[in-house]
Amino acid sequence: MGLRDLVVLLDGSPRDHARLAVALQLARRNDAHLTGLCPLELLLPADMSFALGGYPDLWALPEFARQIEEQAKSKAASIEADFRDLLRREGLRGDWEYESGPLIPAVTQRAYTADLMILGQFDPDNPGPAVARTLVEDVMMTSGRPMLIVPYAGRFETVGTNALVGWTRTRESARAVHDSLPVLALAAKVTVLTVETGKPDGEALPTVDVAEHLARHGLEVSAARTVISGALTPADALLDYASDIGADLLVVGGYGHSRTREMIMGGVTRDLLRHMTIPVLMSH
Repeated sequence: MGLRDLVVLLDGSPRDHARLAVALQLARRNDAHLTGLCPLELLLPADMSFALGGYPDLWALPEFARQIEEQAKSKAASIEADFRDLLRREGLRGDWEYESGPLIPAVTQRAYTADLMILGQFDPDNPGPAVARTLVEDVMMTSGRPMLIVPYAGRFETVGTNALVGWTRTRESARAVHDSLPVLALAAKVTVLTVETGKPDGEALPTVDVAEHLARHGLEVSAARTVISGALTPADALLDYASDIGADLLVVGGYGHSRTREMIMGGVTRDLLRHMTIPVLMSH
């Protein structure tokens, strides 16, 4: 089955256009329905978001609640108008959803019934409310759905025509590979890469079996390995390899270790979420 139901998260920031460009590409290629999702909490000033969190009683103050809600609704209406106009101009099917509840549950619950959720990498220049800083990780860990994360810098004319799959023999990698099949279905080229430290374990490429599996889906696939040492991290190796082959999409499993361990000791997911240079499709 192809992608039929896409959701793109919009917040009125300067990077909305980059997320929309990616979402429109995928919607056109798959004849998919595209929903623009706009949660209230993303539209609040960063210092006002606490009203939805630890101090909900502030919403009982009529004047405070009215002003904040009117500002958010006005901004949402402007974003909605631009989104609907874009759908009309592109001749695409879609709709609009404005969510007034707390951010993480609102996005997670909408993701439950989407083929793919398209979000942006955390942007330090436009941080938004505090809860938004871990939005990608929170939704990834709780929704059970694949996520396409668009970097906060750069333009992406194509996504998924030349894909790099970062492969490890883990549940998360297997999940990401199979969740990405509708995106990879139209790829001209797919490379499956394993990153190894030290001396390779045997002559056989550990990516051969998954490459053969993907080839049975009619994909043009090659298997590869890269060996790292010293200060180079697996995330660096994946991004360097993606640059070398001109990849426009990276597919990886998210959080093979616990989030707590990655926060303390580091990890591939955390590093990619910080330093990605191309769109990344992740599943947990």
